[in-house]
Amino acid sequence: MILLKLLKESFIFAYSNVLVNKLRTLLSLLGITIGIFAIISVFTIVDSLERNIRENIAQLGDNVIYVQKWPWAFDADYAWWVYMRRPVPDLRDYEEIRRRSQFAEAVVFSVSTGGMVRYESTYLENTGIWANSHDFETIRYFELERGRYFTPFESAAGRNLAIIGHEISQRLFNGIDPVGREIQISGRRVTVIGVAAREGMDMVGGGSLDELVLVPLNFARTIYNIRSDRMNPMIMVKTLPDASNQELIDELRLILRSARRLSPAADDNFALNQVSAISQGLDQIFVMINLVGWIIGGFSILVGGFGIANIMFVSVKERTNIIGIQKSLGAKNYFILLQFLYESVLLALAGGVLGLLLIFGGTVLVSSASDFAITLTAGNIILGLFVSAVIGVIAGYAPAYAASRLNPVEAINHTF
Repeated sequence: MILLKLLKESFIFAYSNVLVNKLRTLLSLLGITIGIFAIISVFTIVDSLERNIRENIAQLGDNVIYVQKWPWAFDADYAWWVYMRRPVPDLRDYEEIRRRSQFAEAVVFSVSTGGMVRYESTYLENTGIWANSHDFETIRYFELERGRYFTPFESAAGRNLAIIGHEISQRLFNGIDPVGREIQISGRRVTVIGVAAREGMDMVGGGSLDELVLVPLNFARTIYNIRSDRMNPMIMVKTLPDASNQELIDELRLILRSARRLSPAADDNFALNQVSAISQGLDQIFVMINLVGWIIGGFSILVGGFGIANIMFVSVKERTNIIGIQKSLGAKNYFILLQFLYESVLLALAGGVLGLLLIFGGTVLVSSASDFAITLTAGNIILGLFVSAVIGVIAGYAPAYAASRLNPVEAINHTF
């Protein structure tokens, strides 16, 4: 009980001194506030960026294998001229996979390009056109805010129909319901049958449908040369729930090598990509970014810590007489030590809280003004407070220890 009472009294002494010396307190807060603002703002932005990117990547599907000409990851000494000679995936590959695969839940042939989209007198140039075979909605989940998806007959017949993204709908129709209206895609009339729900900013390319137009593959064949390398043809294969990605990859490799008549000694002339390749690369990138964040924020925190230490040494000098009186009345060394440590930690925590409030205000402003959602997470809040407290202890220990070791007689007679 006596120990708890002494701890409480030490805290009250420290709190009272912080309130009395308002200017000194404010100056001490500024350094640590800037430090916490620097380090936690970096982590908040990096965490939000990573979350947005990973959400976009998740839309690609972690159980989907992409058959393409180019791999998503290269070795340091890859021979690019070898990849250049590879054929692009074609409809024969697509049909072979559909016919022979035992581990595929859905198979989609997909091409993409850019073109002009027009409604009456409104033009949108270089708009993304994404053409897919019918099972696209099985592989790529998305919601429709209006209308419907293509029927199997419409996809097979190549009807001139389209599903447009949220942003395309806003720009072309400006609030008018687009379902049932005709637009022109590369000069061809197309009827809008659906509008995809808004998905937000796309951080990786090709993930969000907001600025894309979806059309049936067989309709796109009447406008574009889908065998062209410029159309980025690929085959998307979704793994059955009771199968693994590796099983599907091994099976696809056998099917494609057989379909393309590759000899046993020949290398694959296709790439089997999956989301894990991107995720592994991201892990390494964000580890380095977080390290840089610690270095940048560390210097700011160090400056703030020196500021608190300097103020605390001045405070010890000013209160040397009071320390002598307290010791002459029986105050123990740890009582004096805790008194100054409390003050240092209070200053650091107050600066940390102020820095976190500034960051929170910034996240609200940025999130409301753009599609990029920045969130100050509970983990970063706890980290900011913890770092503040640790800096308070480190910065305040030396002056607190010096105060606790003062001789009471010399301290009472000290003149500042």
